[in-house]
Amino acid sequence: MRRRTTALAGSLLLLTVTGCGAADMTKQASPYANAGGAKTVTLSVQSWVGAQADVAVAEYLLKHELGYRVDRVQIDEVPAWDALSQGRVDAILEDWGHPEQEQRYVKDKKTITPGGDLGVTGHIGWFVPTYFAKKHPDVTDWKNLNKYASQFRTAESGGQGQLMDGSPSYVTNDKALVQNLGLDYKVVFAGSEAAQITQIEQFAKENKPFLTYWYKPQWLFEKVPMTEVKLPAYKEGCDADLEKIKCAYPHTPLQKYLNTDFAENGGKAAAFLKNFKWSEADQNEVALDIADRKMSPQDAAKKWIEGHEPTWREWLPK
Repeated sequence: MRRRTTALAGSLLLLTVTGCGAADMTKQASPYANAGGAKTVTLSVQSWVGAQADVAVAEYLLKHELGYRVDRVQIDEVPAWDALSQGRVDAILEDWGHPEQEQRYVKDKKTITPGGDLGVTGHIGWFVPTYFAKKHPDVTDWKNLNKYASQFRTAESGGQGQLMDGSPSYVTNDKALVQNLGLDYKVVFAGSEAAQITQIEQFAKENKPFLTYWYKPQWLFEKVPMTEVKLPAYKEGCDADLEKIKCAYPHTPLQKYLNTDFAENGGKAAAFLKNFKWSEADQNEVALDIADRKMSPQDAAKKWIEGHEPTWREWLPK
């Protein structure tokens, strides 16, 4: 997914996930956005399942505990900031860090207001299956990756080792890292998070080695244990120049953002979303039900809510 200094960029196509067809949100607002004081909330949904879990739980509680109508709109990360600034959505619940958008909309225009920590720390890295790392412990040091390049080859990577990434819309540092660190690897895009998960599960089923860009929190670690490859340590600013980057991805406390007008005038809904804060374990529990157990987001949210009342009661406005 992601990112950002770590950030998912995206296309300008914005899809509603509550309707029957696609809607171009660059031209059309949600029917609930800016609804003139009505008890309505429009939430931006990112494409990865952890973010879907956030929204599912928030939506369920907004509806059933606070009496709001809720619209969910799927928007890629960067366009979501534009939509949020313009009031076409009210909140983003999981942002992995977009310094340019933060400067433009939070600090300069002040059309977006920070909504606080989500409670989850995100981290992107390179991972190999733990079953391979146990047999070859030195693979977890990037300096030894070339030694194993032949074992990571695929039809897509040709004569080089494969470093598998997700969607081409994800902005990663991987191509630059491969080049700058002198690695005999080719970045190959799976196409989406779902396609990447499918490939990882297939490799694991066949007990084959693989090297992949991946991230935490993510429910797949529960099914396919993976071990991180240590890249050169991250230091503040080391990823500022993509042409020269030679360091790991940072650990990023994930943030919420609200449209400023909604933050100030959104009543109990805005207060609730500011209070919404859960753990990586909580998010993974819901995400696993959605992605692996094939529950609907609504059913997965309901299941979690029924089992964690002391947690979510603290989010409700007093």
